[in-house]
Amino acid sequence: MRTSSVGTTNSQRGVTLLELLIVITLIAIVAGLSYPSLAAGLDSLRLRSASDSIAGFLTTAVDRADRRQQAVEIVISPRENVLLARTADQSFLRRVEMPDSVHIVTVMPLVAGALTPDVPRRFLVYPGGSAPRIGIEIANLRGRRWMVSLDPITGIAHPEVLPQ
Repeated sequence: MRTSSVGTTNSQRGVTLLELLIVITLIAIVAGLSYPSLAAGLDSLRLRSASDSIAGFLTTAVDRADRRQQAVEIVISPRENVLLARTADQSFLRRVEMPDSVHIVTVMPLVAGALTPDVPRRFLVYPGGSAPRIGIEIANLRGRRWMVSLDPITGIAHPEVLPQ
């Protein structure tokens, strides 16, 4: 042992390998337990963000038709996971792509006699007319679902959570 000039002992300080392994193991256990809830939270956040994007997209298309007095075509393609709005003269073109973890499940109203639900659906928004009733159901990989509905009276889209 070393003694200092005042006569007290001076021990060495540090961390042993065993202590370091115990701390790393505890951190790994906490990370492993919290990862599933963190991943679920991120998936829910992506789904919410996608529903807000769709609502803004639909509201913008209706607003464009009224303010600029131009017909706007809305195309919803579940197969490609894309929404598209455009005018005939191509002065207005908006495209919204869903994130990889979110997909379009259903486009309402359902078409009688449609062979597959993956066929792109087309809607026209006329200036001065009422907006078409559109409902877009989206879901994430964990099965949580949202419905974004365009109100034909107000022309405003609103998202809502669907029960599981």
